[in-house]
Amino acid sequence: MLQRLVYILTAFLLVLPLMAQDEEEYRLELGGGVGAAFSLNDANSKFFGKTNLGAGLVARFPLNPRMAVKTAFSYARTVGDVSGVANFYPSVDAPTTERLAYEYNGGICDLSALYELHFLPYGYAAGYLGHHRLVPYLQVGVGLTYGTPGKAFTVNLPMGVGLKYKVGRRLNLGLEWRIHLTPSDKLEGLEAPLFIKSGGFRNKDHYSFTMLTLTYDLAPKCPTCNRD
Repeated sequence: MLQRLVYILTAFLLVLPLMAQDEEEYRLELGGGVGAAFSLNDANSKFFGKTNLGAGLVARFPLNPRMAVKTAFSYARTVGDVSGVANFYPSVDAPTTERLAYEYNGGICDLSALYELHFLPYGYAAGYLGHHRLVPYLQVGVGLTYGTPGKAFTVNLPMGVGLKYKVGRRLNLGLEWRIHLTPSDKLEGLEAPLFIKSGGFRNKDHYSFTMLTLTYDLAPKCPTCNRD
């Protein structure tokens, strides 16, 4: 009887590591996020200055434990004025000592596609692949932007960092920061108040999101199929 018990216990200890290595992979994550957003424009030149509410929806497509492609739709409320800026903005084109009075109130809509690179393989069970439940990552991509104050439509270049955590086998909690660079100076409706125009991304309107996200894994991959 004792010998049989030893055999059963030994078999269980041999099978247990194999059970721990079983990591089911998924093709899709869906969820959303909420956080803070700010704009860098002619009315604000400070990071996290004039911060407002930001929110968004996320669809992530994991390629493997170290990479993913993400589509994000985000919205940020943007409110401000030029009363507190250090530069003197003249009120008219001609030389004047009268300061420009301008304020805006609206939002920024963003649709971006981003590539995520994980510093560690991401997963719930460690197994022989060495998955980690807490993983930092880098992200970069391309997007489209619409600013309601200036009724301006433009492209943007998003980039940033993030941290994701596997709360459960299908539940993911994330914290990420993105900066979106645009070639437009019209998002807040005020273009070149010093009458000096620049090319590229210099002296243009940019914006940032800091988001706390929650996503759920869908569409599990077939574990017996010889394909990704």
